Amino acid sequence: MDQDYERRLLRQINHQNLPAEARLSKCVSATCSPVSVKSGDRFIPTRAGSNWSINFHYANENCRSPNQNHKAKDASADSSKDTVAYAALLRNELLGAGIETVPDPHTDDRRHAVLSQDSHSLFRYTVHTKRVPFDSDNEVSPYSLSPLSNKSHKLLRSPRKPARKISKIPFKVLDAPELQDDFYLNLVDWSAGNLLSVGLGACVYLWSACTSQVTRLCDLSVDGDSVTSVCWNERGSLVAVGTHKGYVQIWDAAGGRKLTSLEGHSARVGALAWNGEQLSSGSRDRVILQRDVRTPPSAERRLQGHRQEVCGLKWSPDHQHLASGGNDNKLLVWNSSSLLPVQQYSDHLAAVKAIAWSPHQHGLLASGGGTADRCLRFWNTLTGQALQSTDTGSQVCNLAWSKHANELVSTHGYSQNQILVWKYPSLTQVAKLTGHSYRVLYLAVSPDGEAIVTGAGDETLRFWNVFSKTRCTKESKSVLNLFTRIR
Repeated sequence: MDQDYERRLLRQINHQNLPAEARLSKCVSATCSPVSVKSGDRFIPTRAGSNWSINFHYANENCRSPNQNHKAKDASADSSKDTVAYAALLRNELLGAGIETVPDPHTDDRRHAVLSQDSHSLFRYTVHTKRVPFDSDNEVSPYSLSPLSNKSHKLLRSPRKPARKISKIPFKVLDAPELQDDFYLNLVDWSAGNLLSVGLGACVYLWSACTSQVTRLCDLSVDGDSVTSVCWNERGSLVAVGTHKGYVQIWDAAGGRKLTSLEGHSARVGALAWNGEQLSSGSRDRVILQRDVRTPPSAERRLQGHRQEVCGLKWSPDHQHLASGGNDNKLLVWNSSSLLPVQQYSDHLAAVKAIAWSPHQHGLLASGGGTADRCLRFWNTLTGQALQSTDTGSQVCNLAWSKHANELVSTHGYSQNQILVWKYPSLTQVAKLTGHSYRVLYLAVSPDGEAIVTGAGDETLRFWNVFSKTRCTKESKSVLNLFTRIR
C-alpha cells in the first residue's frame, strides 16, 4: 500500500473517532499549523532533569496533609528515630548516599545534609571490577548473603542513643491550701539544701525533700500582712519573704528566726532575686531595690525603668546582669553599676513574668509573655539582638533551664494549663505534661537539676522528673499514697 495513502487513511480514521468538539478544535489548529502530527501508542517520560535526591526526600512529606505532618512531629522519639534510620538506609541502597550514622531527628540539619549530597543516577549500569582487599572492620565479608552495601551495614551497626522517657505522671503531689491564683506573685522556691519554701496565705512553710517533714517558718497574720514572694539565697541558708505591705523580711531557715525586715517599697513585693549577699526586690510601685543584707538598710540602689508592676527578676549566672520583666510588656537588662537599663526589649505584647538565663551559653536570655502574647523569645544580651521566638499557644507563666542539657521547661496558663519541655535551639517539644486544673503559675527546679515542682491555683504542688539523667524504670503502684497535706 502506498505510504501517503496509508497516512491519510489513518488520519481519517482517527478524525472520525474524535468527538465533535475535539474535531472542531483540531480543524482550527490544523488551519493555523499545517504540520502533520505522528500518533503513537507509547509515552516515554524524560527524566534527564530530575534530581532524585530531592524527589526521594520530599516524597513522603508532599503526600501528607499539614495535619498529618503535625501529628507525625508529635510522635515518640523511638518511632522518629526508626523512621530516620529507614530513610537513610533507603538512600544508601537506592541513591548511594554513603550514610554511616543515623542522624538526630531533632536537628534541623537533616534536610540540608540530604540536599548537599552529590547527585547520583537512580540506575547504574557500570560494574566495578576492581577488587578491594578484605578488611573485617571496613568491608562486608564476600561470603555474606546480605544484599546490603558496606555503608548500610555501618549504618545499622552505628550506636544509637536510647531516647529519654519523660513520665507524664507526677511522682509526688502535695496539697497546698490557700496557694493564690495570682499571675504576678512568686510563691514557690527550692533551696540548695533541698528545702521547698511555699507561701500560703499569710504563712511560709518549709517542706524537706529528704524527710518529707513540713514546718511553718513564719506567720504574717499577726501584722495583718500576707506573703507575695519567697526566694532562697544561693547557699540555701536564708530565705527572703516579700509581703503585701511592701516589706522584705530575711529569715534564717535553720534557726527559724527573722534576721531583719527591710522597708522601701510602697506596694506589694512580687519578685525577689539574690546575687551573692545582695538582694533585689521588685514591687507594684514600679521600683527595683538592690540592697546588701550585710550593710545598713540605707545603702540601697533604686532602679526605675518600668512603668507598671515589676513581676519578674533574675540575675545572670555570672552575677553581672539583672533581667527584669514588668506588666508594661517590657524586658529590661541592668548591669551592676548603672542606674539605667543597658538594654530594653519591647517585642512582647503582654506582661513579662517568665525570665530565665541560660547556664550553657553566655548572655543567652529567654523570656515569655502573658495571655495576649503567648510567645517564648530568646535574646543575645551580648549584642542586644533578638534570636528567635515561638508561639506556645497559651500564657507563659514561668521558665527554667536544665542544668545538664540544652533544654528548658515552660509552664502555662490560659488556656491549656500545661507544662512543656523544649529542646534548644531547635525549639522542638520534648514532652507535654498536664494535670493542673488551674494556671501553672509557680515553678522551681530541684538542687540536683533533675526534677521540677509546679504550683497552681488548684492548691496542689506537683513534682515531675523532666531533666533526669537516667531513665526512670519504676512507677508508683498507687496515686493515693502520694498525697500529703501541708499543715
